[in-house]
Amino acid sequence: MHSQEDHELMLKVKSGDLEKLGLLYERHWKQLFGFYYHMSGNSQLSEDLVQNVFIKVLKYRHSYRGEGSFDAWIFKLSRNLYYDYYNKNLKKEHSELHLTNDYELRDSGNIEVEFQNRDNAELLRLAMQKISPEKREILTLNIYQGIKFPEISKIMDCSEGAARVRAHRALNDLREVFLKLEKK
Repeated sequence: MHSQEDHELMLKVKSGDLEKLGLLYERHWKQLFGFYYHMSGNSQLSEDLVQNVFIKVLKYRHSYRGEGSFDAWIFKLSRNLYYDYYNKNLKKEHSELHLTNDYELRDSGNIEVEFQNRDNAELLRLAMQKISPEKREILTLNIYQGIKFPEISKIMDCSEGAARVRAHRALNDLREVFLKLEKK
């Protein structure tokens, strides 16, 4: 939707109009935060990584070529940043991952339904953390971020068909893990 506008904004950033980077940040920080949060389960880390994405955009703005959509470009940059961070820091921490319960109590007409929905949401989040990072990534991009498979294929450097197969397998793994957790 904003893809052409984002492309034009990025070209302006590339040519030195750095105020346009703020517009790009406003448009994309929530989506990138969601991507990182689903990948790491850590809100502080997600905020830091989003900031680092835009620092990289600023630092390497001269290398932007505008081939493909801006969304694919920024998610590819974000993905690379995540895996760089993961390789440096998270491998040893991943097994000790502590998930937070960011629940907010609200008035509800049906408290049992509310608790059941929260339990399912927590199980889903736990299940997401138990599948491989590659599978978590493709589900995050497709389901949580709403990115279509042609764009995902560009982000992940694979064919559209391969992206669909990976998503299907990831969804099957997620379902299996979810059902195991539900039985406990």
